[in-house]
Amino acid sequence: MPPPPAKTVLFVGVNEGHVITERELPPRPSASKGKSGRRTWFVRHVIREVAGLAPYEKHIIGLLRNCRDKRALKLAKRKLGTHRRAKKKREGMLDVLRRMRGGGGGSTTTKRAAHDMREKRMRIQMSKKVTARLIISHPIWLGKR
Repeated sequence: MPPPPAKTVLFVGVNEGHVITERELPPRPSASKGKSGRRTWFVRHVIREVAGLAPYEKHIIGLLRNCRDKRALKLAKRKLGTHRRAKKKREGMLDVLRRMRGGGGGSTTTKRAAHDMREKRMRIQMSKKVTARLIISHPIWLGKR
């Protein structure tokens, strides 16, 4: 939208009114209402990581995995009360699901990654033992040709 035209001294017409210079005012406290600070965000993030997901959130993720978006929205609306909150929760759970699939963070993903690493390490150790047994029991190493 273009800026309004400059005022003139006329008291009738489109540009009527007293000519003034606009002052730069500091932002009002109400402008920052609803924005969470760094500390609040950090505390919520830590709590989410420690406590995990609520049962209804796990249910929503299960529905989203099976492409039941509308059903997930209905469940969220029933649990949270309003359509707007339900849509926001569904989007949040989709983000969680994307991170779980992509392996991009989250406590369950970290646990799963650690478990996979332990399994991989054990498989490598077992393969080394098997390889060592095969090498030791090979006829060349036993002195037989």
